[in-house]
Amino acid sequence: MEKKNRTQLVLGLLLILVAGWLIATRIKPDLANILHLTFAWPMWIMLAGAALLVIGLLVGAPDMAVPACIVAGIGGILYYQNATNNWDSWAYLWTLIPGFVGVGKILSGIIGGDFMACLREGLGLLLTCAILFTIFATIFNAWTIFGSYSAYVPIALLFVLGIWLIVRGIIRHK
Repeated sequence: MEKKNRTQLVLGLLLILVAGWLIATRIKPDLANILHLTFAWPMWIMLAGAALLVIGLLVGAPDMAVPACIVAGIGGILYYQNATNNWDSWAYLWTLIPGFVGVGKILSGIIGGDFMACLREGLGLLLTCAILFTIFATIFNAWTIFGSYSAYVPIALLFVLGIWLIVRGIIRHK
């Protein structure tokens, strides 16, 4: 499938999903409460990210998914911080930005072609993000959100990292 056709397909699916959601909330207004999102100022940043993605789809530039994911992701971080009033969390949440780039690369590969190269690069960035987040969240005691299981989160992430490295080595070997 050509890049232009893929871009139009994704944009068409996106518009159909939005239209479906709007119809469903008109028929049953209680569905709008499922997301429990209050429209605070960080939502504007998230919407700017979505607008960047739509603009990229309209002009046929799938690489616009990367800045769109960065902007929307930072909006999500700010939304969390605004909702919880936990502004100190920036000390470790900044490590999610390489992950936003990774998601953008993967999305770009889905939309514009060369999926395997974009997937490989995106997964590498997501792995980097997970490692950085684990290190900084551990340093700044951010794992308290998991309650009594907080001490096990870094251990579980190390376990997942080990499995990932083994699987990656097996896949590359073939």
